[in-house]
Amino acid sequence: MLSKLIEFLKACWRPSADRFSHSGSDTAGRQDGLLWYKDTGQHLIGEFSMAVVQANNLLEDQSQIESGSLSLLDSGPYGTFVGVYDGHGGPETSRYINDHLFQHLKRFASEQNSMSADVIRKAFQATEEGFLSVVSKQWPMKPQIAAVGSCCLVGVICDGTLYVANVGDSRAVLGRVVKATGEVLAIQLSTEHNASIESIRQELHSMHPDDSQIVVLKHNVWRVKGLIQVRHLLRATYEDLVAYI
Repeated sequence: MLSKLIEFLKACWRPSADRFSHSGSDTAGRQDGLLWYKDTGQHLIGEFSMAVVQANNLLEDQSQIESGSLSLLDSGPYGTFVGVYDGHGGPETSRYINDHLFQHLKRFASEQNSMSADVIRKAFQATEEGFLSVVSKQWPMKPQIAAVGSCCLVGVICDGTLYVANVGDSRAVLGRVVKATGEVLAIQLSTEHNASIESIRQELHSMHPDDSQIVVLKHNVWRVKGLIQVRHLLRATYEDLVAYI
């Protein structure tokens, strides 16, 4: 399973156009047990580093880096897309997001001929609707697919603007260097959706007024449907899309 993960990650940082290809001795990354990491790689406007630790026998998480054209048009816009998809209950949702979200983003960016918060929202919504369709078709043969979900954290750098969209309890953090001391400060860029937060519980109750079990206190922990703390993107039975840009 780890070898498949490494092969997937090798493809993650390949630019979507040859004009943005890069070279270097560390193109394959490095492996240390269940840890895989890449110290530096090139994207359209800079460098990135990446690390993954496999915690489970079945890998439920996915991630991707796409650098180059952010649309289906040769005219662009150009930039860098980063996605982290923290799957739970199985790998189906995170894999679906990995295969479809960026393609939807490129399609909507082509229609508007630009990158915007609206493009990202539409890409999230189209991905959710697509997965719901898959669930509807597979439900009779595979009912457990309704319990599968994934967080979705996305960053898009385009034309000097950083867009951040998040559903779930993953977190985007910006590191800022303090010139006077050299200290690096962590600045939170996204907001978590977790049932432990009172405002999230209130939102869930308002969205599902007929479901008294939408949020349950279980073993002193608030859980959605008594199952999990996080509000997922693409949890087929009751989740809706919320994106913070």
